[in-house]
Amino acid sequence: MVKGENERQDGMRLDKWLWVARFFKTRALAREAVDGGKVDVNGVRAKPSREVCVGQEIRMTTPRGQMTIVVQGIGTQRGSATVASALYFETEESLAARAALHELHRLSHVAAPEGRPSSQARKMLRQIKEG
Repeated sequence: MVKGENERQDGMRLDKWLWVARFFKTRALAREAVDGGKVDVNGVRAKPSREVCVGQEIRMTTPRGQMTIVVQGIGTQRGSATVASALYFETEESLAARAALHELHRLSHVAAPEGRPSSQARKMLRQIKEG
């Protein structure tokens, strides 16, 4: 049965929804992420053709980190970032985990040495390591 133009759309393919919601730049990248096991729907590994419906929880690993989101809407086409952000909301636990990871990365850059240690600093490090 072919859906008519006036029929309500209940779901959308997972790879297409991830692209419409602007998590990936292309639909092919979204499909690769799903095929690679980086996307779970309701705790189950999904296929790109799986239908996404409102209320489902999606856990994914993207270049921006691991996220857990809940689907709030199904878009018909890819639009602006403000339109795309209305299609989902990120859970509180996911936001807290990403904020903690961001803080850890920030602190690691602050604590990192600025350059190569001098000869004197290397001797001190060697003494500390050897005890």
